[in-house]
Amino acid sequence: MIDEYDYVVVGGGSSGCVAAATLAESGARVLVLEQGDRAEETPETLRSDGYKDAFVNDRLMIERFSVPQTGCGKRKIFLGSGRGAGGSGAINAMVYTRGSREDFDAWGEGWRWDDVVPDFEAVEQKLDPRRREPTSFTETCIRAAESTGFRRKADLNDGDLSRVLGYEWMNYRGGERRNSYVAFVKDAPRPNLELRTGARVRRVLFDRGRTAYGVEYDHDGVRRTSKAKVEVVLAAGTLETPRILQLSGVGPGALCAEHDIEVVHDLRGVGANLHDHPNVTLFFRASREIDCFYPQLYGFLRLRETPGEPDSCLVFYPARSSLKEGMMRMLPAMALPEAMHNAGTAPRAMRTAISGLFERPFVERFVRNVWGIVVILGKPKSRGTLRIRSPHPLDAPAIDPAYFAESEDFDVMLKGVEAARRIAKTDAAKELGARELLPGPMGATAGGVAAFVRNNSMTTYHYAGTCALGDGPDSVVDRRLRVRGIDRLRVADASVMPIAPVAALNAPSMMIGRRAARFALEDAR
Repeated sequence: MIDEYDYVVVGGGSSGCVAAATLAESGARVLVLEQGDRAEETPETLRSDGYKDAFVNDRLMIERFSVPQTGCGKRKIFLGSGRGAGGSGAINAMVYTRGSREDFDAWGEGWRWDDVVPDFEAVEQKLDPRRREPTSFTETCIRAAESTGFRRKADLNDGDLSRVLGYEWMNYRGGERRNSYVAFVKDAPRPNLELRTGARVRRVLFDRGRTAYGVEYDHDGVRRTSKAKVEVVLAAGTLETPRILQLSGVGPGALCAEHDIEVVHDLRGVGANLHDHPNVTLFFRASREIDCFYPQLYGFLRLRETPGEPDSCLVFYPARSSLKEGMMRMLPAMALPEAMHNAGTAPRAMRTAISGLFERPFVERFVRNVWGIVVILGKPKSRGTLRIRSPHPLDAPAIDPAYFAESEDFDVMLKGVEAARRIAKTDAAKELGARELLPGPMGATAGGVAAFVRNNSMTTYHYAGTCALGDGPDSVVDRRLRVRGIDRLRVADASVMPIAPVAALNAPSMMIGRRAARFALEDAR
C-alpha cells in the first residue's frame, strides 16, 4: 500500500509532534508515523499524576539494555524510552528546563542561546508550563542547599544555572499533562495532519540520486510505503533515529556492508557520540511525613576543578511520588538476565510481588518518610556508540553509552555524592530528618562510596548525540538539521545535540522539533 504526503515525520514524541504541527500550520499535508498507541488508549499519559503509572505500563515503554558497562560493574543498564503519542514526554516527570546559556553557546553558529530562545518561547506559548506550589519539604531542602552555597532562584529558564536551586518548570495544567502531543496535536486538530499509530518503521527509501522519497513500515500486519513530496523528517529519538538510518544504508559503510545493507551514503558519525546523564540516588529517612508528591526542585552546580559551566545536577526526590513504580520497573531489569527479562513472565511476577509489598501498611508508612537526593552527571565527557546487530528492524542494536569511560566523569559523580551528603548534614536537613539509608554503612569509606556509585548508577533517560549537528567530518546533520550527503532528509530530535544540555532534554527536544520544521518550510520556498 502506498500513499503520499508533503512531509512524513517518523516519531510522535516530544520533538516529532512539535515538528509535525509546525509543518501542518503552513497548510502542508503531514503524516506522523508512531510505533506506539494513541494517548487516549492509555489515559494515564494524559494525567499529570499518571506518570508513575505510565512508567510501569509495558505498552508505553521501549525496553532496551546496554552492552555490559565496565564503569558500572560490568552491568547491562536498562535504557528504556517512551512509546506512543507523546513519546517519552508521555511518561516522564514533566520537567521543562531549557538548560544553561553555555549549553547552547557551545553548539556554535545558529544555535547559541540568543538564537534558540525565540523557539523556546514559541513552544511555551502553546505548552503553558508552570511551577508547582512550595511545600514544607521543598522549602526545607532549599534552606539546606542554601547553607552549602546554592543560590535560590525563581526562574530556572533564563539561562543562568550557576550554582542555583529552584522550582523547575513543568508541563502540566491542573490535573492534565501538557506534553507536545496534547498541546500541539490533540488540542489543535488539523485535517491536514494525520497521526498513524502502530507503525513500525523499517527504513527510509532513497532514489539513485541519494534523495529520500518515502518511508517503508509495517502497519496492521501490512507492509506499507508513505511517500514524501517535500521531505522525510526523522524524530524517532536518540536511540531510534540512528538505527533507522543504519538500516536504511546511511551510516558507517563497513557496518552496513557487514549486514548486507546497500550503502546509500557512508556517514561514519551515525550512531557515534552517544552520551547520557547517569545518576545515583542517596536515600534518607525523615522524622516526619514528606508533604510532596512530585520531584520539583532542580539544583545545578559545577564539580570539576576547572572553572566553567554547571556540570552536575541535584534533584530532591520524595519517595512517595514514584518509588514503588520505579522499583517495579527497575528491579526486574537489574535482577533478571536479559533473555529472561525479555520473555516477560518473570518481570510481571516480580512487579506483582513488589506492588504487593509496597501496599503493606508498614511499608507505606515507611515510604512516606523517605526522601532522596539524585546526583546527576550533567556534562559527561564519555562517549559511546549505537550500532545495528543485523539487517532486521526488530532486532535490538548494540548500545554502549560508555558510562564513566572517562575517569573524570566518575570523579565528578563521587564529588556529587559528597555534595549531597553535605546538604543532608545541615541544620535545616536535620530538622526534617536525614538519617542516611543509602549508601548508609556501605558508604563509610571512599571505596564503599565508589562501589555504591558503580553498582547503583542508572540512566536518567537523557540520551543525546548520535546524529550530531556540526561542521566537521563526524557531524551527521548540518546546522539546518539536513542529513549530510542526502537530499530531502532531516533529523529533528535529541540525537542532533552535539553536547547535551546540563538539564533535562524534554524542552530542548521540543525546541529542536520547531526549528527543524521552520528550516524545512524555509528551504522549501
